[in-house]
Amino acid sequence: MTITFIDPRGKPVEVAADSGDNLLRVGQAAGLPLEGTCEGQMACSTCHVIVAPEWFDRLLPAAEEEEDMLDFAAGARRTSRLSCQIELTAEMDGLTVTIPAASTDARRM
Repeated sequence: MTITFIDPRGKPVEVAADSGDNLLRVGQAAGLPLEGTCEGQMACSTCHVIVAPEWFDRLLPAAEEEEDMLDFAAGARRTSRLSCQIELTAEMDGLTVTIPAASTDARRM
C-alpha cells in the first residue's frame, strides 16, 4: 500500500507501507520529520499529523487519551491525529496526511 505524507514544506512524499504497520514508524523510516519522542506512550503530541478530510472518518475514532494529547498539539485541526496511534490496514491504501511545520520542532511547544 502507499501512504502519502505532505511534508512541512507542502511537498507530497509517497511511502510504501504494509498492513499492520504503525503510521509513525512508517514516516520515520522514510526520514520524515515526525518526532514521536514519547515512543507511543501518549505523553506528547510530537507525532501529530492532519489527516486528509476524505480519510478522517475512515479511521477508527481517537481514544480519549489521544484527544487529550491533541489539545497540546501545535497547529491542531479538526482532523488531527497522533500518528503513533494509527495502525495501518489494507483499506488505508492511499491515506494522505500532512505533517504540520509547528509539530516538527519540540522547542516551539
